[in-house]
Amino acid sequence: MRWFGRKAMPAPTRAPLARAAIGWMGIANGGTRGGYEAQVREGYEHNAYAQRAVRIVAESAGSAPVVARPAGHEALALIGRGAGGRSLIESIATYLLLHGNAYVQTVTDGAGRPAELMVLRPERVTVELDANGWPVAYRYKVGERVTRIPADGGDEQPGLLHLKAMNPLDDHYGLGSLGAATQAIAVHNAAGRWHRALLDNAARPSGALVYDPGEPGASLSPEQFDRLKEEMVQSFQGAANAGRPMLLEGGLKWQSLSLSPADLDFTETRAAAAREIALSFGVPPMLLGLPGDNTYANYQEANRALWRLTVLPLLDRLMWGLEAYLRFWWPALSLEIDRDAIPALAADRAALWAQVSAADFLSREEKRTLLGLDHGY
Repeated sequence: MRWFGRKAMPAPTRAPLARAAIGWMGIANGGTRGGYEAQVREGYEHNAYAQRAVRIVAESAGSAPVVARPAGHEALALIGRGAGGRSLIESIATYLLLHGNAYVQTVTDGAGRPAELMVLRPERVTVELDANGWPVAYRYKVGERVTRIPADGGDEQPGLLHLKAMNPLDDHYGLGSLGAATQAIAVHNAAGRWHRALLDNAARPSGALVYDPGEPGASLSPEQFDRLKEEMVQSFQGAANAGRPMLLEGGLKWQSLSLSPADLDFTETRAAAAREIALSFGVPPMLLGLPGDNTYANYQEANRALWRLTVLPLLDRLMWGLEAYLRFWWPALSLEIDRDAIPALAADRAALWAQVSAADFLSREEKRTLLGLDHGY
């Protein structure tokens, strides 16, 4: 572990820690820095599958029980709830998935001890570098107001915790999952808008008005053509006018058109895009209710895969980062997820207990160690 050029001292030694630049090797995939707000509006606000996938991962991470050593440590109160009553872990996980970066600022009390951990909006934060390319400060911009937060808060106190997803193309910014899902989200949203437009027009193309001039060379004047288009829009387009009879003047006749079944098959196109969205965020498609996904035998197995492959790796990195950050104030602090208390992993735990219990060649103390009963929490 490296803290901007300084090697961190192992606990319980009180190390002069600069702020942390922590790389998270989890499910990050795709760039989110360019046009982040537009991507969030299109992909998170307006796409049910992307929003649900992010919430499944973030809320699962936020619900995981955190244990500390020494037992009942006061740091648990900081981690349990963040600003606005939201789970601190849930907020960090959401920003890591969407943006690839999460910035945590410490609010201290009169004695200089942490009173609250606040998660900053990552798109408002800019890393300020020195002549050698090392971060020296962070600029947090809200409107026209810019707050400069030093990397070292003073007396070698960590100024800001920067958790970031692994980015092979950038030294200072992480890489989120939203960018990788952008194309699939665009396809899914476009198919939805197209389907909605068809429904607004009675689920079929209206057809064509054919003008029969009667005499060779005759045609509609520009004024007649514009008036006809306006009357069509006002009187016959939209769901409220579906099935409304049309009164045609002389020389006009209606020729119906239709779409082929393949043109109307939006379901499979949207389902394929939704599965790609789920893949980008590390969520088994079965958990999003997608049809035709038989990767897992049942819902329980899919939920277990979510925790094993996505949520737990994320939580391990978050615990490591928060622990390293808070050790400036509490050098002996250790944070860990209590996996025994996670319902989705109960079957795995039961299988481990059965295997260890049946191992007659192990002593009682060895069995307790294998089951994690002697970790001292």
